[in-house]
Amino acid sequence: MALTLNLVGEKEADKLLADDPLALLIGMLLDQQVPMETAFLGPKKIADRMDGLDVHRIAEANEEEFLALCTKTPAVHRFPGSMGKRIQSLCQYIVEKYDGRTESIWLEGDPDGREVLKRLKALPGYGDQKARIFLALLGKQIGVQPDGWREAAGAYGDDGSRRSIADVVDGESLLQVREFKKQAKAAAKADKP
Repeated sequence: MALTLNLVGEKEADKLLADDPLALLIGMLLDQQVPMETAFLGPKKIADRMDGLDVHRIAEANEEEFLALCTKTPAVHRFPGSMGKRIQSLCQYIVEKYDGRTESIWLEGDPDGREVLKRLKALPGYGDQKARIFLALLGKQIGVQPDGWREAAGAYGDDGSRRSIADVVDGESLLQVREFKKQAKAAAKADKP
């Protein structure tokens, strides 16, 4: 992937995300219960500590050693132990199912948007919402736009929306996405009895 991303706001971390599909997939995996840019900085922390980001090395790493690497300050995530296990499970799945080629998830066999969504939802640590957001990120910023990707991504695929990390291209859009999430959370809280 030869492109520019601005998901973290740190040049080297954003370059890793732009250059390495595994980094992007791990960043999305970590995007829960922490600020978006913190989640997407996680792959850079791992890469720095392992002298690169390699799906096979992560998949085959001793679990205790890999979790220690994730827990080291600054930790990869607010919950480094459980997220470290998810990262390792994700990498093991990619090795087993896609022979270690991360981009095969969205490229192998020329899949349509629904098939890519199905493949993303099958990943360890990915549910429906995370898969839809990642599909929107692929379509909006990576240039991976299989037939029907917007429909499969749902509202996250809407052109011009400011709903998720898929819409973050600079500091201003990051603030707009934060505001959308804040309003959505307040609306959901107001709906609860």
